[in-house]
Amino acid sequence: MAAPDLADKLADKYEEVFEDEEVPKEAQTVHRIRANSTIMQLNKILVANRGEIPIRIFRTAHELSLHTIAIFSYEDRLSMHRQKADEAYVIGKRGQYTPVGAYLASDEIVKIAVEHGAQMIHPGYGFLSENADFARKVEKAGLVFIGPSPDVIDALGDKVSARTLAVAAGVPVVPGTEGAVERFEEVKKFTDEYGFPIIIKAAYGGGGRGMRVVREQASLQESFERATSEAKSAFGNGTVFVERFLDKPKHIEVQLLGDNEGNVVHLYERDCSVQRRHQKVVEIAPAKDLPTATRDAILADAVKLAKSVKYRNAGTAEFLVDQQNRYYFIEINPRIQVEHTITEEITGIDIVAAQIQIAAGATLEQLGLTQDRISTRGFAIQCRITTEDPAKGFQPDTGKIEVYRSAGGNGVRLDGGNGFAGAVITRTTYEIARRKVLRALIEFRIRGVKTNIPFIASLLTHPVFVAGNCWTTFIDDTPSLFDLVGSQNRAQKLLAYLGDVAVNGSSIKGQVGEPKFKGDIIIPALLDDAGNKIDVTWPSKKGWRSIILEQGPKAFAKAVREYKGCLLMDTTWRDAHQSLLATRVRTVDLLNIAKETSHALSNLYSLECWGGATFDVAMRFLYEDPWDRLRKMRKLIPNIPFQMLLRGANGVAYSSLPDNAIDHFVDQAKKNGVDIFRVFDALNDINQLEVGIKAVQKAGGVCEGTVCYSGDMLNPKKKYNLKYYLELVDKLVELDIDVLGIKDMAGVLKPYAATLLIGAIREKYPDLPIHVHTHDSAGTGVASMVACAMAGADAVDAATDSLSGMTSQPSINAILASLEGSDKDPGLNVHHVRALDTYWSQLRLLYSPFEAHLTGPDPEVYEHEIPGGQLTNMMFQASQLGLGSQWLETKKAYEQANDLLGDIVKVTPTSKVVGDLAQFMVSNKLSFEDVQARAAELDFPGSVLEFLEGLMGQPYGGFPEPLRTNALRGRRKLDKRPGLTLEPIDFPKIRKELSRKFGGTVTECDVASYVMYPKVFEDYKKFVAKYGDLSVLPTKYFLSKPEIGEEFHVELEKGKVLILKLLAVGPLSENTGQREVFYEMNGEVRQATVDDKQASVENISRPKADAGDSSQVGAPMAGVLVELRVHDGSEVKKGDPLAVLSAMKMEMVISAPHNGIVSSLMVREGDSVDGSDLVCRITKGEKK
Repeated sequence: MAAPDLADKLADKYEEVFEDEEVPKEAQTVHRIRANSTIMQLNKILVANRGEIPIRIFRTAHELSLHTIAIFSYEDRLSMHRQKADEAYVIGKRGQYTPVGAYLASDEIVKIAVEHGAQMIHPGYGFLSENADFARKVEKAGLVFIGPSPDVIDALGDKVSARTLAVAAGVPVVPGTEGAVERFEEVKKFTDEYGFPIIIKAAYGGGGRGMRVVREQASLQESFERATSEAKSAFGNGTVFVERFLDKPKHIEVQLLGDNEGNVVHLYERDCSVQRRHQKVVEIAPAKDLPTATRDAILADAVKLAKSVKYRNAGTAEFLVDQQNRYYFIEINPRIQVEHTITEEITGIDIVAAQIQIAAGATLEQLGLTQDRISTRGFAIQCRITTEDPAKGFQPDTGKIEVYRSAGGNGVRLDGGNGFAGAVITRTTYEIARRKVLRALIEFRIRGVKTNIPFIASLLTHPVFVAGNCWTTFIDDTPSLFDLVGSQNRAQKLLAYLGDVAVNGSSIKGQVGEPKFKGDIIIPALLDDAGNKIDVTWPSKKGWRSIILEQGPKAFAKAVREYKGCLLMDTTWRDAHQSLLATRVRTVDLLNIAKETSHALSNLYSLECWGGATFDVAMRFLYEDPWDRLRKMRKLIPNIPFQMLLRGANGVAYSSLPDNAIDHFVDQAKKNGVDIFRVFDALNDINQLEVGIKAVQKAGGVCEGTVCYSGDMLNPKKKYNLKYYLELVDKLVELDIDVLGIKDMAGVLKPYAATLLIGAIREKYPDLPIHVHTHDSAGTGVASMVACAMAGADAVDAATDSLSGMTSQPSINAILASLEGSDKDPGLNVHHVRALDTYWSQLRLLYSPFEAHLTGPDPEVYEHEIPGGQLTNMMFQASQLGLGSQWLETKKAYEQANDLLGDIVKVTPTSKVVGDLAQFMVSNKLSFEDVQARAAELDFPGSVLEFLEGLMGQPYGGFPEPLRTNALRGRRKLDKRPGLTLEPIDFPKIRKELSRKFGGTVTECDVASYVMYPKVFEDYKKFVAKYGDLSVLPTKYFLSKPEIGEEFHVELEKGKVLILKLLAVGPLSENTGQREVFYEMNGEVRQATVDDKQASVENISRPKADAGDSSQVGAPMAGVLVELRVHDGSEVKKGDPLAVLSAMKMEMVISAPHNGIVSSLMVREGDSVDGSDLVCRITKGEKK
């Protein structure tokens, strides 16, 4: 207690107020205003705490006209509580105390208070609030301690003595040890008498530390040792006491106020049952489902116990209530608590004001706080918002708060400290209070750090919480609470990407320069025959897809065959931009013209828009979900059949997968919108084809079994002749395909050959629909497609004019013109087709950074046979590998590589095998003869070895020998379908693994993507976690930064638009290598911190391997070392792998040229190397 003379003087003078007097006119400062309204004799208060509680106390103190003092550790010098006080002083000198230790430095704190004229010290909660020695030091210094007397703190701070006081007062307690215990034997004696479960608690502290629940004898000793060790570490005293543990009890606490004359009142109860590891998470006032009789008894006993110890100031009596509504006293907390705010809300009483005034000498009666005048109104709920990640066991999160926007409005109160730590409180009926809290939580915008808001939202919507029936272990007993719906944080993630582009430019692979066109693309209008504008608000419903949906694949095939004209498939949405623009066209640019397309091209056989390379490129380079693209396209074009490219037993991957992976993938593709599956195999291996065909048939899709056309059928030297193709068609027909596809991926099907091939198939199979796909690489595409149509093909391929020709497909308008007037007319309105092309002509300029810059047809394709899409990709890869100037050599090497491999069918992935080998030959200056002669020692690209091993199937005519044996060097040789050697995919295991890695809901489409491309999918998910869904970003800002001051809009979802403006790019920080990028977002300034990649670039010059020194191992070509398998001193044998090199999509193993010891290792994983860079030396000899 305060010194008697001081307490008496305060009590006597409490009701005195300053007399009115004439005050000279002077500046009206805040201090002067307070002085004119002073209601207390004391006028200066120090709060010995940090964070939100000092701010809370300062606000009330200012209302009481008090002058306030804050204290702070050096690390807290920028904290908000320091700014909210009238004065603020650092505790000690820099480095004298730890950040926490400063607030425990009682002597230093009292010294600051005395030096600066404080008359009262409020300890807040935590730190020194329950330290009796601190209270004594305060009073010894002649100051007022706002709290109980030191003796009462002593009596109640020890839970054992508090329990003894409760027993003496006749308040029920849980059975437990009579006093504190230090030895395990004493705990064992208690459990022998009372059994399990029990709870071990630290005798001199709280907050869940030094506390263990023990349910069985086996874990008793370990739990005791951990509890005592934890208690000693936290509180300096390892003694504990033991109680019988109550299962699923409620935790009820009573807010008490006592004055200096022995009067005590309660301010009703709070339900603090929602806890995690004994720490409160959500509190409710009053308790919702506590019976009246139990409530009244608890309140009466709380007051009785407080009076028995002559309790003064604010405190909290805590009880447990079991499932039979029996209650047991736990402890009295001799301080104010975090959750005091909800009691204030339901009673209208400022508890902090009462604390201060009681400490200054006021009685409860003088404050109007007699029991009969205290009542409650409604309910209040408090949630503590913290920077913790619930998905990681509530692991504290740190970082920079990039965005903070708080909640507010009717019935919402915020008590915040640094950043946003604090509470959300609301008042009304329980259900309305719960809904207000949810609204407030959703209203918060906190970016840059993880918070527990998603968890609290999950908690507040759980049926048990809704009913108000929670218990103390509810969180631990309810795993479903952790099925969180987190904040998407879309805007800030988008800013992070835009900031990166502003600082570092686009990171999209293959981009050279910025778009030539940055204006707004004009969407064309479609006019009817009368010149009136067609309403495209809604997609067209007219089209061939209705037959598939209503009658099935067979009826569709029959209708196509019966159609008099030759239908078209438009490849603009996939193969055309894959061939000319490196597959880089984004979803948003397809959707922008989707509804117009549904009207203009309603009579298409199909729209090729998915699968093949677009699948992995969407994730790999565009950071989009290919399944999301499919669903969105399907919604806007419901009438035209969608066609995808399916690589037989590979799905959309580059190597064989287990059969159930193909079944699963195709099933998902069909469910999400694909209608026609063009199933092919890179080697025309019928066993591989059968896997894909059966998968399509199981899923209910239209199965277009496909023959890959390779080489010039008219060349008598080629093994792929008419007889070969007709025999392959026979095998496909036996598999009951719906449509026959002819896939001329290199554009080498000459018009006369087309007439022969299609004519022969039509004659043999008059009822079989035929669809022909080609590329216009040689410039003969239009003539060949017209020849196919005239010979009996039912559908041929074309692309919009602006994306046609060369490595793409023939011009759609050229084909329409060529067939006009004949009985093969495709049934399309040429005016509508041309109108659509005005969109694509603008779009091609937008994607100009990905142009292949082909200048015209390439008749040499009949010689090198490079597929159209691969031709542009290889040109790009050649430039990336430093082979751009050797492009003619690369094309010639492609011919030689094809011959070396046995003249194989060349389509993804076998075309990649030939391309990889060609670039390998050019990089290493290898001739046809060199490869044959040195096959046993060359480190071939991984794709070449996979082909030779048989992982891509069996080539027509067999594998080339002895090249195969020499190159494989003992590796296995498959003579059957590779899928037969693979274990089936464990889908449940993958779902579980993806959920563990990325959290949230794992869809079947996610699983399918992962199975096809595990690493690509993981990288994509990590990118999206960092930058969000970028598919909503207009392409010009995806590829290049806006001008300073340029305003642009991004529609995150329907009706939710961000208005953005780049304001500035800050200077480079030499310490961090970062820049701040400032954007205006919806009128608010936001900033993103971006690593300047140019700031940390180091030019590393590596020595070159001496080709004449067999001990020196060089990189076979430029790339990145993705895996290092040796270290200095490693003993290796000839052929052992040393490292794995990745160049573009090609991987190769660098192997040891001879036996020896690795030395002078020059590289690390992740290093970029050029061709012939020295990797290491291998010294011949024995390992020492």
